[in-house]
Amino acid sequence: MPSPSETPASAAIVVRDLDVGYGRVVVQRDLRFEVRRGTVFIIMGGSGCGKSSVLRAMIGLLPPLRGEVLVGGVSLWQAEEREREAVARRMGVLYQGGALWSGMTLAENVELPLAQFTDLAAGQRREMAALKLAFVGLAGFEDFYPAQLSGGMQKRAGLARAMALDPDILFLDEPTAGLDPVSSRRFDDLILELRESLGGTVVVVTHELASIFAIGDEAVFLDAERHTIVARGNPKTLLAESTDAAVRAFLTRGEPVTAH
Repeated sequence: MPSPSETPASAAIVVRDLDVGYGRVVVQRDLRFEVRRGTVFIIMGGSGCGKSSVLRAMIGLLPPLRGEVLVGGVSLWQAEEREREAVARRMGVLYQGGALWSGMTLAENVELPLAQFTDLAAGQRREMAALKLAFVGLAGFEDFYPAQLSGGMQKRAGLARAMALDPDILFLDEPTAGLDPVSSRRFDDLILELRESLGGTVVVVTHELASIFAIGDEAVFLDAERHTIVARGNPKTLLAESTDAAVRAFLTRGEPVTAH
């Protein structure tokens, strides 16, 4: 297993020779990339290319067919269970759709990981939940249920829960999917605010162009036909300079590429 010293100091996550799939079906193969600390890293590509499957391998939910994921120098899939749990505690995840418990209030949803993984008293958990909800613009909504909220508010509540344990790394799976343009932009602004104020690292799976260009520092493009990464770099640079037909079609939705 590679030691922490073998991982670049600037890297929060290192993906090495990763194959992801189900049984004999390989969805993506030979993936190699690094996620630098303090950046917003985009995993992008068209529908069905395997973006969410790669994310699941990076957060410990889908065992890779080959290769490894190192978080802070620790090999997520080769570490002992206790060490792996410690790594997982440093991650926060916003699942596609928010994945809030419908029978719990927003405060109770945010308190859940605090109750499971900390020794905080009930009053302290409630106070912490209120702080996280206020940070995402939901102060005063602690006792609301998810069904009483708009889609954008549900996504923000899911983000508050992902932040409950003050993770070093946030993983967001299609965070603006299904939102109207105004709500999407507000959520993008919130992601940037999180990165600036907390200094954390954010990994975002998305196919939404507006979000990709608004928040992405670096990106990898997963191709559905070649089943691997075919481009990497700053999204705006890829828009201006990429000569790969699939990348150009994705980043322009069929419109000519123009330099910025």
